[in-house]
Amino acid sequence: MDIAAADAWSGRYLAELATQRQLSPHTIAAYGRDLAELARLAGHADWARLTHADIRRFTARLHADGQNPTSIARKLSGWRGFFEWLSRQVTLSANPVEGVRAPRRPKRLPKALAVDDAVQLMEHHAHGHPDPAELCNRAMFELLYSSGLRVSELAGLDVRYVAAGAQAPASLGWLEADGGEVVVTGKGNKMRRVPVGGPARAALAAWLAVRPPARDGSQALFLSTRGTRISPRVVQQRLKLHAQKAGAPVHVHPHVLRHSFASHLLQSSGDLRAVQELLGHASIMSTQVYTSLDFQHLAAVYDKAHPRAKRKG
Repeated sequence: MDIAAADAWSGRYLAELATQRQLSPHTIAAYGRDLAELARLAGHADWARLTHADIRRFTARLHADGQNPTSIARKLSGWRGFFEWLSRQVTLSANPVEGVRAPRRPKRLPKALAVDDAVQLMEHHAHGHPDPAELCNRAMFELLYSSGLRVSELAGLDVRYVAAGAQAPASLGWLEADGGEVVVTGKGNKMRRVPVGGPARAALAAWLAVRPPARDGSQALFLSTRGTRISPRVVQQRLKLHAQKAGAPVHVHPHVLRHSFASHLLQSSGDLRAVQELLGHASIMSTQVYTSLDFQHLAAVYDKAHPRAKRKG
């Protein structure tokens, strides 16, 4: 297959994507650019004879040229689809892209608030006597930071208390009778108990004192303005608005409070296994990212305070 033939096959493939799959012109143009990239990398090579080794070499070249792993992964996906289609037009020994992976994406460190910023966020209250919605917000935000819950776990909590030794209710999670623990069902249907701190317990008590019955017949702990179980999206919106009013230095969403909980707890205790259990991580590898956050905090303190670390302006 010479260059002219490769161009012809590319044109046919893009035409079929447009007519049969009815992809948008923007998507078709993106596929076209990816195939043009393949043509550049392959040079005069016969596309029907490209091998896994060739595609791996092309991938390495893209990475060396500074393309990020996400872009490379998208190109590989486009090439894989093209060769799958081409195998139905001509004889190929195998799809040369099958099994070739993009370089690993660098692991992004989760964002976490500084301790002072987290405390300020929790202690910021609207002026005047709080209404039920404000009390609900306080309880939700305190519980997110106090116990490191996922927002889905928070929204799934019920007010059906379970006394010690009693049979658990058929729900995703609940608040224990004394308010000192929550029981949640996390990823993989793994259930765990998480302690609730003093400020969060006080906020929960204040909310439960005014919480109306749910209009949807549920036992949801946290309710929307319509009186139904609150959704994770609404929790996110309320927290964003609260953080803006509190003057938070960064955009705050529920996962930021979960990251802050883990980072601050690790800074204070150094107990990675305990943090793993409280977060509900199946693997310690998922929790170890917080050791990097902890080191960043220590490095910042060192750079600011140590006489030999101070840099001249």
